[in-house]
Amino acid sequence: MELYKNYITEKYSVGMLSGVSIQCPENFNFGYDVVDYLGSADPDKRAMVWCDETGRHLDFTFSQLSRLSNQAANVIASHDIKKGDRVMVILKRHYEYWYVLPALHKLGAIAIPATHLLKTDDINERVDAVGIKAIIVTADDPVINCMSSKTCDVMFSVRGNRKGFVDFSAEMLTASEIFPRIDTKVHEPMLLYFTSGTTGTPKAVVHDYKYPLAHIITAKYWQQVVNNGLHLSVSDTGWGKASWGKIYGQWLCGSAVMVYDYDQFNPSIMADIIKKYGVTTFCAPPTIYRYLNRARIPSDSFASVQHVTTAGEAFDVDVIEKFKEKTGLTIHEGYGQTESVLLLGNLFGSTPRAGSMGKPSPLYHVEIMRPDGSFADEGEQGEIVIIPDESEKPAGIFTGYYGDSKTYDYAWRGGVYHTNDISYRDSDGYYWYISRCDDILKSRGYRISPMEIEHVLSQHPAVLECAVTGKADKGRGFSIKATVVLNSAYTAGDELAVELREYMLEHTASYKCPKIFEFVYELPRTISGKVQRAVLRT
Repeated sequence: MELYKNYITEKYSVGMLSGVSIQCPENFNFGYDVVDYLGSADPDKRAMVWCDETGRHLDFTFSQLSRLSNQAANVIASHDIKKGDRVMVILKRHYEYWYVLPALHKLGAIAIPATHLLKTDDINERVDAVGIKAIIVTADDPVINCMSSKTCDVMFSVRGNRKGFVDFSAEMLTASEIFPRIDTKVHEPMLLYFTSGTTGTPKAVVHDYKYPLAHIITAKYWQQVVNNGLHLSVSDTGWGKASWGKIYGQWLCGSAVMVYDYDQFNPSIMADIIKKYGVTTFCAPPTIYRYLNRARIPSDSFASVQHVTTAGEAFDVDVIEKFKEKTGLTIHEGYGQTESVLLLGNLFGSTPRAGSMGKPSPLYHVEIMRPDGSFADEGEQGEIVIIPDESEKPAGIFTGYYGDSKTYDYAWRGGVYHTNDISYRDSDGYYWYISRCDDILKSRGYRISPMEIEHVLSQHPAVLECAVTGKADKGRGFSIKATVVLNSAYTAGDELAVELREYMLEHTASYKCPKIFEFVYELPRTISGKVQRAVLRT
């Protein structure tokens, strides 16, 4: 059953999706209208395959998840958690997440997924920022030690009884499997994610009940999930990528989700999981593909996989080519933010271009804007912006920064949504990422993208990874600085810096050549794994 067809109207042109409109009932709620509906209409349909590092394996049908989410909603509601309350969820990749999240949607509470990598200060900052009333946390991870009786009103522990916590798993055993429908409206807040905070304090991004429907494009036309297939997206449930690839669009389009519950990533084991369970579609950040390329995985590991995708950071073309040599699969890139669903992508029916983010989703009117507010020409760099139609802001775009209307209004200045990302569009309509607005370097009168320098520098055999930033220089505006992590066979020093500088002068224009080389053991990253360029600028 491909439930998504009940909610969108599709238009095609020359075999490609050219237009989409979403029909969303005023009281649409993913918990009732997707999980419960499928649990009743197709009760034995597979919803999730879960396994962990110990070899445990569980299959879940929609009827099971419907009942479990009702029980979870009853447990949560019995502790005076109600519609509109903010509830943080820190459940790693534990299967409980896949019935706790729909339970919160049914209850009308605002779910706040968060990573288990948070520390005490991180949790306290988030609690203070949005007034979190309850936390549901796994008992078998050290993150639980970051909480105390002062953290929030109610704390639930999953998979273990901890002092000061409600034993959620124990209460599930006796909770009713019936939960009467609570009325929610489509424009009310449903989900809140904190951004990764690469350029400042994490912002609290709010999405409404229509958000899952906008992920139909993400799943069906970018990830190209198949009905009765099995989709694996590599992500902790604490990040927005989990909403992109681990629940909403996949279930709406009839695909089960594959969940591998691990603490330490191992590319060989990941490849074994893909082969063992017959994963049909796969999505992972670029770093995962780099690891898979380096690992000696069997040639048939991806034999069942029909389509692969990536998003989240810049991607080197050579990684795409090497992965295709290894598996025969072409990686389809895409682009979006915590504040959105997929905005750009190499979608179904198009010819993917390695290194390109693809073309606009038919859900959105995407443009490249100059600083003066006019639209850029083909090949001209500018900021990616989303233009709403006259009736309302488009589905899938966030509805606010919780408690910070000033920042939200600034993001929507001039009546358009400013992504703060720089790109250009080629003559065929493909978009090519340049950098964040804050990361563009101005040196000796030139505007320079760090990404294009990093791409060249990373080709040198000494460079494992690198990040390019600017260092204030009175004469130049900024001097270009390259922070480099070396491969193990190389030694940091002035001699190597000279070699790298000469290499850059040989392979790119002189104004793009870094003046400063700094060698480090690792690049500073946020807890989501993104490079903290603001730290490198100091």
